[in-house]
This record gives sequence, C-alpha cells and structure tokens, in this order.
Amino acid sequence: MTMKNSSILLIYTGGTIGMMEDVATGALIPFDFGNLIDYVPELRRFKFDIDIVAFETPIDSSDVSLHTWKEIARLIEVNYNHFDGFVVLHGTDTMAYSASALGFMLQGLSKPVIFTGSQLPIGKLRTDGKENLITSIEIAAATRNGEPVVQEVAVYFESQLFRGNRTHKYNTENFDAFESANFSCLAEVGIHITFHYHRMWRSDKKELEVQYGLDNSVGVLKIFPGMNMAIVNGILHAKDLKALVLETFGSGNAPRHKEFTEAIAEAIEKGIVVVNISQCNKGFVEQGRYETSSALLKSGVIGGGDMTTEAAVTKLMYLLGQGHSGIELKNLFATPLRGELTVSSDLLGVD
Repeated sequence: MTMKNSSILLIYTGGTIGMMEDVATGALIPFDFGNLIDYVPELRRFKFDIDIVAFETPIDSSDVSLHTWKEIARLIEVNYNHFDGFVVLHGTDTMAYSASALGFMLQGLSKPVIFTGSQLPIGKLRTDGKENLITSIEIAAATRNGEPVVQEVAVYFESQLFRGNRTHKYNTENFDAFESANFSCLAEVGIHITFHYHRMWRSDKKELEVQYGLDNSVGVLKIFPGMNMAIVNGILHAKDLKALVLETFGSGNAPRHKEFTEAIAEAIEKGIVVVNISQCNKGFVEQGRYETSSALLKSGVIGGGDMTTEAAVTKLMYLLGQGHSGIELKNLFATPLRGELTVSSDLLGVD
C-alpha cells in the first residue's frame, strides 16, 4: 500500500466536525475551513496535496435533502479527473443516508469517496474529529498495484471503514457511532491500516457517470402493535406515493389481520412498489418463513434481504429517478447494484 503523489479533495458539507469552542463563552461556532491546517497541523506531514471545498452555507445533517446529495455528486464530478480521492465531511445523523445515496448516484466509480465526521467538534480537546479526518485522508490516498485500494463510497468512523450503503448510526453517546451489522468492515485501523481486499466493491464500468435523477415519492411505514388503520391508509393513499418501505418485525413479519393485508395488496395492485425491510439491525428478511409474512409474499411485497432502511429508501429514490417501474424496478431492487445486498433473490419474493 502506498500514498505517493496523491491529491485529495475534502468536501465540507457541515456538521459537528466543523465546529470549535469559543474560549470566552463556551459556545460552539463554525470555524473557517480555509484555515484547517491551523486546527489540524498534523496534515502537514502528509506528502501529498490536500484541497478543500466547503458548501457556501454549511448545513446540519438533519437538513440534508436531495439537493444536498446532488451538490456533493456535482463537486465530485467536476473535480473527478483532478483528484485521486475524496473525503466528505458530513454530520453523523444522516450520514448513512447520504453515503447510500451517493453510492447509487456515482455509477462507474473507481476512486474512493470516504464519508466521515465526528461526535465531538474538531475544536474540542477530546475530539474524535482529528483522527477520523486524518485516517480518512490516508485511506483515500492509499493505492495498491497502482490503483486506489478503495473504489467505492465508504464511511470511516472510530477505527473502522464500512461500505457506505451498509451502515447505520446506532450510537449517539460513544465515538463508535456507526455499525455495519450485515457486512463486515472494509478496513480496521490500529497501529496499521488492515484492508480486507476481498470485501472491496469494484464496478464493471470504469468511467464515472453521475446519475442525478432521484425521485422522493417514497414512504416508510414502521410496523408496530396496535397500529391505527386510518393512519396506515392515509400513508398508502398519499397522493405522490410510488414506493413504500415496510419496516417489519424479525425476518419480515407483519400483522395478519385482514384490513392490513388487504390494504397492502390493494396498494400493490394500484402500482405502488412495497418492499420489506426488517426492524432488526442484523439478519435478513425471508418472506414465507413464518405465516406472519406469507400474506405479504402473496400480495407481491418485495423482500429487502439484508438491506438497511437507509439503503432501501435511497435505492428506491434512485431507481424511480431513472424511470424504472413495474417488474423491472422490482427485479433491480432485488439485485445488488453497489454491494448493498447479499441475500440471493430467491429469498426476496421476486420472480
């Protein structure tokens, strides 16, 4: 692994990592990323170029939108031939959504796009931001046999590198904020960076083609005991709804009462794509394994395998945005496009 003559672009979107503490008041205030070296002087020790571009108005990650994803993708696209890798500094709350979305949008990616951030501002004494930033840059610059080690969208946090579309934020208190319960990490960082090369994603295409088409006509319905069917029907009859993510129990189970199952079947008959994602962090949906999921399978609900909700939502936005519908959309949803899915389609309820 080498990092010779690399050039890395940092893209600052906003978030905790870009804050510092006002010594006089103790309040958190944004710092000027143009002076990043002053805050992280360790960056001077890298033997390659680091450039920085920041959103004109940094945003809290809770305010992330389709526009945010398109702007990150645009910055990568216009700078793609000028840099060897990209590090996206992003708030933690929606980082898994953004990393998943960018993974689908950046078709033919053959360079690293590493998302990172921090639980404590980089201006705090005990910040985790410095280590996350420094190591993300080092990972983005790493090459093997003349090629980037990482050629996909990934999330680096607290000594582990994860595939972006496999992550979710599970911890608000500790520095290990993210996990990838259904897919092992791409790299582990200690004294050395240990890459697990056999887990790395490689695109069949080697020319970047950014897919900006996204359609947010997607809903999420979390199943819980005692659901009010008037509310469920309100979601299923929403004017613009084209696809729905059902967050179900266990391996894809849901209530069997007639009103619910008929409402789901009716939505599917109207052309709404309904997919089944488990509320459990680890494991996968296997429709038909229990009677409580058989009705969903018979209705035409598509099992989401071991996908995260974040991946399922953004994948549907991506597929709808590309104009896919009907059987084609269902088959593509059940097909791994960027390594977001490992369960074979025979478990998904797709012909």
